[in-house]
Amino acid sequence: MIDTLSREGIYLWYYFSIQLEQIFPYWILGMVLGSAVSVFLKDRIHNTFRSLGEKKLGVFGIFIASALGIASPLCMYGTIPIAASFSKSGIKDDWLAAFMMSSILLNPQLILYSAALGQTALIVRVVSCYLGGVLAGLLVRAFYRKKSFFNFSGFDEPKSRDTDPNILLRFLKNLWRNVRATGLYFFIGIVLSAVFQRYVPAEVMTDVFGGNEAWGVLMAATIGVPLYACGGGTIPLLQAWLWDGMSLGSAAAFMLTGPATKITNLGAVKIVLGIKRFLLYLAYVMLFALVTGLAVNLFL
Repeated sequence: MIDTLSREGIYLWYYFSIQLEQIFPYWILGMVLGSAVSVFLKDRIHNTFRSLGEKKLGVFGIFIASALGIASPLCMYGTIPIAASFSKSGIKDDWLAAFMMSSILLNPQLILYSAALGQTALIVRVVSCYLGGVLAGLLVRAFYRKKSFFNFSGFDEPKSRDTDPNILLRFLKNLWRNVRATGLYFFIGIVLSAVFQRYVPAEVMTDVFGGNEAWGVLMAATIGVPLYACGGGTIPLLQAWLWDGMSLGSAAAFMLTGPATKITNLGAVKIVLGIKRFLLYLAYVMLFALVTGLAVNLFL
């Protein structure tokens, strides 16, 4: 019995150490990049978006807004209050929808994390999140052009915690908050990926997420809703699943529904949208993830 437990521990440590060795550098670099953007570039990005409200860009502004949303380092909790301030400064709802959607789906830190999945998966994630923002903006423009889509009453612009006069200390404090916010989830993700690799046969992953492509994409989009807790924490799982036969389309669907339906953040989205538009938001996320996953499997 002891020998068996010891042997299993060695196997699990092997898988854990391999994953840690491969992904740890991306986690460190991702946090450094995320903190650098937050401390040094965040205000510039947001001020750039505000300044667009003074220009008559029309529908073209949606494409710029989605790109700026990805560049913004804020999570969903931070995105909604800053979007409220954008709304007060005159930014239209279609631009806000594009900015918020892409910002919720992706940020500079998560881009670097996702590089651990390989170049193709990284490109798929960036492009799909950008298009997800663009399409959200276009839909709001088409169906809510003459009425409000968002209700930002009660939301004030968030106060920055990066206020230390010493710029180096400001960066280090932000980096430490980043470590505390993502570290536990990152290591839990590696532990879970080691367990999957040890005890779940690769054929099972292929059958569920790879063999039947449409079913696999739907399953991946669905489990992204309850399973996603932190972007960095899901990268080890995705890497292990891709190794074991998960299709790239299924991975793309998971990477879309996960951050968009993160349980801890949905309450804030519901307040801003109201129940009817909140249900439309959920339907949009699931349908876009499903179509994206199928398209990725069809063309890649």
